[in-house]
Amino acid sequence: MPIDPLQLSIDLIRAKSVTPDPGCAMDVLEHALTGLGFTCHRLVFSEKGTDDVPNLYARLGDCAPNICFAGHTDVVPTGAIDQWSDDPFAGTVRGGDLYGRGASDMKAAIACFVSAVERLIDGTRINGSISLLITGDEEGPAINGTKKVLDWMQENGEQIDYCIVGEPTNPTEMGDMIKIGRRGSMHGMIKVHGIQGHVAYPHLGRNPIPDLVKLLAALEAPLDGGNDHFQPSNLEVVNIHVGNESHNVIPAEVFSRFNVRFNSQWSPESLQAELLERIDSAGIDPDHYEIDWWVSGDSFITEPCLLTDHLVAAIQTVLGRTPELSTTGGTSDARFIKNMCPVVEFGLIGATMHKVDEHVPVSSIHQLSDIYHEFLKRMLG
Repeated sequence: MPIDPLQLSIDLIRAKSVTPDPGCAMDVLEHALTGLGFTCHRLVFSEKGTDDVPNLYARLGDCAPNICFAGHTDVVPTGAIDQWSDDPFAGTVRGGDLYGRGASDMKAAIACFVSAVERLIDGTRINGSISLLITGDEEGPAINGTKKVLDWMQENGEQIDYCIVGEPTNPTEMGDMIKIGRRGSMHGMIKVHGIQGHVAYPHLGRNPIPDLVKLLAALEAPLDGGNDHFQPSNLEVVNIHVGNESHNVIPAEVFSRFNVRFNSQWSPESLQAELLERIDSAGIDPDHYEIDWWVSGDSFITEPCLLTDHLVAAIQTVLGRTPELSTTGGTSDARFIKNMCPVVEFGLIGATMHKVDEHVPVSSIHQLSDIYHEFLKRMLG
């Protein structure tokens, strides 16, 4: 029987796989791909203090170009199950929509690509290779997932030439948007040390909270005005924690976390230097505070190429509309793949991803399968 993208979507949703529990979603996918002739490599990675994560790299063909679809079978928790209209892991079709955790983000997109591949190879010789890079660690810490699969690929002589990540990129309608880049993400934590004391005797203590307020105020000014491809960078304070339950005690220390989503006007190094300069301008004794930094992704842009041209043309052919080429939103595993090849993101409608009653129109599932099929024909025909 031909692979029905709707039925495979349902099968994947029913394979409950909430991060970090992989469930049997990889088994469902590998079974479908093996039946199409793919060579499948199940790759399990782990690191001290983290869960073992199953990943899958599957390839059909052995010559270039290698067109890769990247995605993830892990999903976020359901939230309050009693608020769902249906069992979130039943894959219910109701009112023309497919409901379930992962319907939008992004099990149905995986099913659409597999269905598109089957249609392409049915009696057709492909001029290249097709591969899938699927992780179970995208919604989690992303330590044992795509990045390590890419390392394994390089060690084993596997090269991908172009990649589509199947994230739900369309805000409201199919064909709205292709993501051709992303802003980077820098995290920071400031710890300010004080001296605990009685509030009635402030000269015997040192309150760290006013110092933290000054440090955060120094970080507040805009970083840039954006550019042709990116919206302005923004710094957001996401947490302040004192842990002081008493009304008459000066606390000993205070913590704050912030995140910066930065565009291509900054490198991690130049951004950190700018933030340190601002922090220094606050005039707080450096011995009274410490800062930790880490970067979870650099900013990047995929310039126009065969990948973008053929994907835009496929959307125009199937839907009769031209998508916006955008860099909005958060990060994705494209931040790792861009180091190996040109990469874009295009999938289903993302309006309900991570929400209660996550769902997508059944019609959009068939449209996405048609778009992937048309894209593959153009790339490998």
